[in-house]
Amino acid sequence: MKRREFIKMAAAVAPLVGKGEVKEAQPKPAFEQFLKESAVSREVLDRFLRGPSWAQFDSELGYRLWNYVPSDGMDGSATLSTVQANGARTSSMYAGRKCRINTYGDSFTQCHQVSDGETWQEYLAAHLGEPIRNFRMGGYGVYQAYRRMLREERTDHGAEYLIFYLWGDDHIRSLLRCRHAITYKVWNHQGGRMFHGNFWPHLEMDLETGGFVEKENLLATPSALYRMTDPQFMADSLKDDLALQLYAYKLGYIRELDQERISKLAVQLNYPLDLSQESTRFQQVGELLDRYSLRATQFILEKAREFSRQNKKKLLVFLFDPYRAMVEMQKSGTRYDQEIVDYLGKEKFDYFDMNEVHLRDFKKHSMPLDVYLKMYFIGHYNPRGNHFFAYSIKDTVVKWLDPKPITYRKANPDSIDFRAIWWVSGPTPSPQAPGGIPPF
Repeated sequence: MKRREFIKMAAAVAPLVGKGEVKEAQPKPAFEQFLKESAVSREVLDRFLRGPSWAQFDSELGYRLWNYVPSDGMDGSATLSTVQANGARTSSMYAGRKCRINTYGDSFTQCHQVSDGETWQEYLAAHLGEPIRNFRMGGYGVYQAYRRMLREERTDHGAEYLIFYLWGDDHIRSLLRCRHAITYKVWNHQGGRMFHGNFWPHLEMDLETGGFVEKENLLATPSALYRMTDPQFMADSLKDDLALQLYAYKLGYIRELDQERISKLAVQLNYPLDLSQESTRFQQVGELLDRYSLRATQFILEKAREFSRQNKKKLLVFLFDPYRAMVEMQKSGTRYDQEIVDYLGKEKFDYFDMNEVHLRDFKKHSMPLDVYLKMYFIGHYNPRGNHFFAYSIKDTVVKWLDPKPITYRKANPDSIDFRAIWWVSGPTPSPQAPGGIPPF
């Protein structure tokens, strides 16, 4: 399958996934000029803040999901994307019952491009007989999803079981101060209706110590957000963002690198960087960016596990990268994110790798990979893809939960009385009809 076909398919997900150098007819700008061109119009920010729009401003995380009906679904349909008062995506499956599973991640956790009732959480909840909350947001990186997890799990809707979903280039997003500054060339904000990727909390490496430093949102109020309309502010605020610079260079957007600081980064990451070799420069920059971002993910995973332990919660990590890692695995048997897989195994995390599931399923079909993927994807999963995902993770989730979901407990096969086994917790239903079936 040709790379351009994957990029076309991934356009609704993250326009940069899997891309290498972008060939442009005009000379590439300096990094500072590239940043100045990322300034946002006041009209776009007005619409984003006023709504209706897909995302709404969040002082800590930059933005979060809002109520919207984007025209991005299967067969050209619109999708109903709404949120509850607690910030979770709207769910209906057993929603009145106590919830013990919360999910965190990016748009593949959010289930962008399907309606509220077509998410993998809703399909799985229907099967398990208990609710699953969806605290996710399109465009988030690993770190932003982690920060959302910290915030929600300290409230009265925290849960005992936490699913933490790592997808695609989420690793790189963790390191960006403002993701809009790398996507603005290819993302259509639709006049502000689909604006996102503004400044948010992120990680950076201290080049002197080699340690990761957690940074807060630079523009934490709606009025401060309007500073993004100033080209000079964008340049001054982002010119020393090394992850952004590496990404922009890898994609062919800029012509130069801050070689002194990037060399320091390479030393801290033990990467043998030699920028004098022009023939391999783009490859080296891409590999350095991967190493930087994957080490950041390991830092976040350890913090997520420690938070879970301290708060007597259980953590389950999902891995999925259909537009890069899975393609590499199918083609060569290797993957760029192997060190994450190794880390999860070595540190004995509970985790599930969806890349392997899809490749096993692909082998059952006599068709090219691009045709296979169209059964499940329209950029993100279509409803069939979310259903496939839900039933792929089912056994892992059931094994993880204690006690088991009602649908997996060994009840008396001759009984139709739900009262003894109906819910993990919550009020005991009173008998209503013959047979003792409780009311909903």
